Amino acid sequence: MRSYYSAPISDFLHENNDSILGKLSRFHQFDLGEQQRNSWIRQIEILKKSLLNFKEGQIYFEFSIPRMGKRVDNIIIIGGLILIIEFKIGATSYDDNFKRQAIDYCLDLQNFHEGSHDKPFVPILVCTQAPDKKVDFVNNDNLYDVICCNADGLEYVLNQCFDGCSLYRFIDALEWENSRYKPTPTIIEAAQALYKGHDVKEISRSDAGAINLSLTTDCVNKIIDYSKANGRKSICFLTGVPGAGKTLAGLNLAIERQRIDESEHAVFLSGNGPLVDVLREALVRDTVKSAKENELDYSRSEVIRRTNSFIQNIHKFRDESLSKANEPPIDKVVVFDEAQRAWNLDQLNSFMKRKRGIEKFGISEPDFLISVLDRHLGYCTIVCLIGGGQEINTGEAGTSEWVRAFMSKYSHWDIYYSNLIIETNDYVPEPDIQSWLKENGKEERSLHLSVSVRSFRSEKVSELIHSILDVTMEKSKKLIEEVVSTFPIVLTRNLKLAKKWVRDKAKGSERIGLLASSGSDRLRPISVDVSNIIEAPNWFLNPINDVRSSNFLEVVGTEFAVQGLEIDYSCLVWDINFCFVNGEWMYRAFKGTKWQNINSDEGKLYLRNAYRVLMTRARQGMAIVVPQGDPEDWTRPPALYDSTFDYLKSIGIPLL
Repeated sequence: MRSYYSAPISDFLHENNDSILGKLSRFHQFDLGEQQRNSWIRQIEILKKSLLNFKEGQIYFEFSIPRMGKRVDNIIIIGGLILIIEFKIGATSYDDNFKRQAIDYCLDLQNFHEGSHDKPFVPILVCTQAPDKKVDFVNNDNLYDVICCNADGLEYVLNQCFDGCSLYRFIDALEWENSRYKPTPTIIEAAQALYKGHDVKEISRSDAGAINLSLTTDCVNKIIDYSKANGRKSICFLTGVPGAGKTLAGLNLAIERQRIDESEHAVFLSGNGPLVDVLREALVRDTVKSAKENELDYSRSEVIRRTNSFIQNIHKFRDESLSKANEPPIDKVVVFDEAQRAWNLDQLNSFMKRKRGIEKFGISEPDFLISVLDRHLGYCTIVCLIGGGQEINTGEAGTSEWVRAFMSKYSHWDIYYSNLIIETNDYVPEPDIQSWLKENGKEERSLHLSVSVRSFRSEKVSELIHSILDVTMEKSKKLIEEVVSTFPIVLTRNLKLAKKWVRDKAKGSERIGLLASSGSDRLRPISVDVSNIIEAPNWFLNPINDVRSSNFLEVVGTEFAVQGLEIDYSCLVWDINFCFVNGEWMYRAFKGTKWQNINSDEGKLYLRNAYRVLMTRARQGMAIVVPQGDPEDWTRPPALYDSTFDYLKSIGIPLL
């Protein structure tokens, strides 16, 4: 059911209030509390009074917005207008958060509901006991400014809307209601929706331009079920381009397996500390808020315990496994997010010696993690989520290290991999490992997600970023022309101007953020300090007026803080640690008081990937700032900033 209740307005006006309430109650997922019941009763009374003179149109109660895990109080379609009505029963003021909520519903439908793409939306906030407020109808690209009114003022607002609805093309309500909903949620929204019980089909796109995430889930589920039925140990290498939905697929698998069989103790593991912290806190906040709204008795500490067992830091999982030598973990289905970032032998040996006092640990992190799951006497399945070109830190092993472990020790495991692992060099570049995998593994094409869905505005953004970093200028010029009409990218030398641009672009609770690479040490003179470590949950989750929030555009997110997460509009400040000189990229690090060249291939790879991560964080648009430099500061020579700016300008990025 898209909504709990829908009817022509004329039928709604004549239907018994108790009958309407009964239909609403029937579809409510929770025990119907007194607060919700009274809220619906009051909404019905106010709407009937306000719509008394209406003889046409359609009304909906509790219209589902799966991507947000929420429902709109009311939608009214009259003529050529769609009215989104958010009720706050008993509210005495028009809170900005209430306004953003109403706008968010409109944006979600306009962006992801096919029948709403080109339709005019009027968000209406009804705070029933607030004072009268002047009503102004201001249309901005088919999204009106929020109209605020109290219970008595709603009739006037609706009549004004009715008077203006003939200016727009008539909307067939039934056709609109049944049109496809193709959302691309942020990973935070996806985690919240999945945790609430939404199916991945509800919150993911299903058009031909993107591989259906449910097909990938089905493929892995079949592998797990086969392993379980036959007592086999198996590993799946699930690959994908940046933003293709690997983490979403992993979360969906872990949650789905928990529902299928709790005894599997499916768990989602990640070495990405900020991602783990943000997802946990997002689930806790959302669950506690939902419980409060539905008058359920959930304590925050109880919710924290539940979410912490579902989403775990891979390093804590590793350390717990060390303390229980030879004892199998409780988990039989384990999803490793960003598995390419697991540590190689040298990095893990160094860590164990420094932090755990273990001399000569002797194996890499992938090898150790496989050995932990190998302790099971029966079946188990590892799902490795792997992104190509995303290793950004010293000692990250890459996919090859996982395969090497199987080549030397674990021949009794079944290995499933996507075709891209052996068809490109983005994941396993070594020919001998590719050949071994081809001979000993099982290819499953559904294990690759090939299209970025992070940027629902343009699927070619990821391809463009690759092209810019690869210096394929003609290709970049062509892609820029295709991308910027739907995914705006602008270039400037002025940070203040760029900040204004992203602020002006964002609507409702859309998230913006200031980004720079962790090696951008000489941006400090323009007040971009990458040395401050952000608190990721605050940066990604806190409201716009919180100075710790990304929306405040004050605290800088680096590649380590934002990898695996998304914002809507980014303001990326570009330093000369990665600068374009004489037709190629120059790789540098600031040490002490001067710049030093990075000569190692590994170091170059990490820096290049850092900028790749930063340039693929935005879902809707990006401002790139290349500062002017300072001729009086020898660490900030204008010529190096100029050459980078000129390159980005030459491929056609529009100037702000």
